[in-house]
Amino acid sequence: MQPILEVQNLRKTYGTTVAVDDVSFSIQPGEIFGILGPNGAGKTTTVESVIGLRQPDRGQVSVLGLDPQRERTALAQRIGIQLQQANLADRLKVWEALDLFGSFYARTVPWQPLLEQWGLAEKRDTAFVNLSGGQKQRLFIALALLNDPEVVFLDELTTGLDPQARRNTWELVQEVRAQGKTVVLVTHFMDEAEALCDRLAIIDRGKVIALDRPAALVRSLELDSRVIFESDAGVNLAELRALPQVSEAIQNGQRVTVYGKGDGLVSGVVKQLEAQHTPFQNLRTEQPSLEDVFIHLTGRQIRE
Repeated sequence: MQPILEVQNLRKTYGTTVAVDDVSFSIQPGEIFGILGPNGAGKTTTVESVIGLRQPDRGQVSVLGLDPQRERTALAQRIGIQLQQANLADRLKVWEALDLFGSFYARTVPWQPLLEQWGLAEKRDTAFVNLSGGQKQRLFIALALLNDPEVVFLDELTTGLDPQARRNTWELVQEVRAQGKTVVLVTHFMDEAEALCDRLAIIDRGKVIALDRPAALVRSLELDSRVIFESDAGVNLAELRALPQVSEAIQNGQRVTVYGKGDGLVSGVVKQLEAQHTPFQNLRTEQPSLEDVFIHLTGRQIRE
């Protein structure tokens, strides 16, 4: 299938600072494609170069067969954009924002149904400043869909939202894709990328350090699972480490974390604790995640 978006050897510098360094990826029609990385990794600069807001120093970009620099006006009619720093005038009403943005395009869909679709009908006459964080994000999505775009760019969509609003926004992103759109999702949240993205590029210090499906990235590194429990009694860590499935066991106060692989990891740990007559509680398991992938590849947590 022909990619709907292609980036080859993209580079962007600001003085001596290299923001984007030889970034390449392609996106297929209908994907939710994630660009994942910590703050300052080069994600937003990459997207702004892709949509024509920044002139890259070198590299090639094609979106819907168009060059974002030479054909920016034509491209703007076919893509939807919600940028990280997006904002509106405080007193602008919801319906006024939709009506205003609709005037920017040669072809639009009626904005009234968007109010219903994105749960904003009751906020039609509400000023932007009086919307909640989640309502503002729904408005930004509606604005990005006014021109019935083929590709929608969403940059740090859930930053600053509470957990429930974040989950609700995830459902909105999935609805956008269900309408036949291709979604480019820029985020620094691991759980968000893991929940939503078909494929993703992990960017760190301006470089793509991994590119694949989230589950494939986790599997490819064969990272350890974790068994976590609490115990008031002394735990013989040496005996836990001696188990064939275990690679490491660490205790921090009452919390014990056992790392290892294999189907028998949990049962082996439990049997060993029972053999030691060691009481334990709150036992749970954690599977490797994208955050583990990032730490493995970079040696640091994505939140840093």
